[in-house]
Amino acid sequence: MSFARPCLSLLLSGALALGAATQAAAQTPSRLSDLVGARAGQAEGELTSRGYQATGRSEVVGDGRLTYWKRGDDCVAIMTRDGRYASINQAGRSECGGGGSDGNAAAAAVAGVALVGLVAALAAHNNRHNDADRNHDSEYQRGYQAGLYGSIYDDRHETEGYHEGYLAGEAEATNRRNSNSRWVRQAPREAQDACARRADDFQSRPYGSSVPIGVRDLGGGQYEMTMATGSYRSVCRVTASGNVLSIDPY
Repeated sequence: MSFARPCLSLLLSGALALGAATQAAAQTPSRLSDLVGARAGQAEGELTSRGYQATGRSEVVGDGRLTYWKRGDDCVAIMTRDGRYASINQAGRSECGGGGSDGNAAAAAVAGVALVGLVAALAAHNNRHNDADRNHDSEYQRGYQAGLYGSIYDDRHETEGYHEGYLAGEAEATNRRNSNSRWVRQAPREAQDACARRADDFQSRPYGSSVPIGVRDLGGGQYEMTMATGSYRSVCRVTASGNVLSIDPY
């Protein structure tokens, strides 16, 4: 199987993945954390009592449904699976129909990167397994999304593709959390972006596959970044202005 087929099929379903992927770097709002795991019917009444309104926007994601609720400018994305709230995550205002902002643009960028991550992960997986059929690809995507969004492992419908995808999704979620840590974000954005592009080239992955997960300030306007490209690691040395000096295997 060539890279083009899974890439094309996944991009055609991009609307599904894109809408859900803004959850990747999100956290459950503490004021709603008690509703995770609650029955959807009862939880909807509780959401309403806390001032949230359903936006009417929903989409199927894997074996669950994603809905969006808002309270003023606050927007949350809720994943319902098997009649219960599997996850509740913060979302950008635009997801609930609000006006644009820098924060919303960033959320959209995260969504696009998550889709690229899935495409790249599936391509690498199929290369290791000497191609796979469409059912295997679908199961891998289902597992990847579940692992990425922190859903409970579906051991009742486990397949090889689902298992491998879940592990890859969990690894990608860890990469994204580390990339969004305060410690990593203290490095100049120009330096982070330059190392991400170079790591993509270094690992022969699509642009957007790599993120910094560790940073060391070398002084003199130079930084050393540990880059994650799926399960692969590299070390990028870069200036604050984004001039990559070197990149090597981790």
